[in-house]
Amino acid sequence: MVKTYVFGHKSPDSDSITSSLVMTNLEKELGNTEVQAYRLGNINKETEFILNYLDIDAPELLENIEDDANVILVDHNSPSESVENLENANILKVVDHHKLALKTSYPLFLRFEPVGCTETILCKLYEENNVEITKEMATLMLSAIISDTLLLKSPTTTEDDKKAVTKLSKIAEIDVEEYGLKMLKAGTDLSSFSIEEILALDAKQIDFKNVKSIVNQVNTASIPDVLEMKDELEEGMNKIIEKENLDLFMLLITDIVNSNSQVIALGKNADLVEKSYDIKLEDNMVLLEGVVSRKKQVVPIMTENA
Repeated sequence: MVKTYVFGHKSPDSDSITSSLVMTNLEKELGNTEVQAYRLGNINKETEFILNYLDIDAPELLENIEDDANVILVDHNSPSESVENLENANILKVVDHHKLALKTSYPLFLRFEPVGCTETILCKLYEENNVEITKEMATLMLSAIISDTLLLKSPTTTEDDKKAVTKLSKIAEIDVEEYGLKMLKAGTDLSSFSIEEILALDAKQIDFKNVKSIVNQVNTASIPDVLEMKDELEEGMNKIIEKENLDLFMLLITDIVNSNSQVIALGKNADLVEKSYDIKLEDNMVLLEGVVSRKKQVVPIMTENA
């Protein structure tokens, strides 16, 4: 049997890493024994907390794949967020909660749902295939849903996410609020990261029509603590703007406690932020109250106003 690679997006978050592990386990349960989970980047502090909690290793780092390799994509489908030579791979399946960006010349299994987390979809796939969700798998799924929905407070949260959390927390025997807050706070510790690493932690290239942009989001329990690095962050952002020939670099510093985001916006099209939210940047910054979701509260409105 030919080996199958399972992986999420570059700059992986908790959903991307856990979904790789959970999808791999599902495939094995369904008879695909030659399957392995991988990652396309370093794990973050939050994901490290989850893996340490379960005492399991992170997936192996995948730097490239051979032509015609069998792959399964989770938590992404855009080639720009995937392995470099994806166009030469044989994509077997995609399980994702983002918009469709993939184009192929052949049929494949696609499962897309407008939910808060890929793991919510995977929870359904386990149920639909009558595969038992173990305590370990439940903890991985639950952790990712907590992460992506910010403890079910994000506007991306759906009733399906809430149902999954109720089900999975019972299997995992976890107090969602207590565990979730510890997990999210673990992910906000930036003390050991360089400026370059912070700016790559959850960076996504999202072009708003003709505005070539990177939108990076970092979570924190204290916005003022992160802003102590403002000068260094801006210097790093400007280097990336020049290197990647960007029109906009938008950094969202999201307060997981108060559900707000402090934005630093740089680039020749930084005024798109002002236009989109009817605000004025002061010293390249603005506080967007109630904004915590890049996917639902940034991408649509910025695209509409571009």
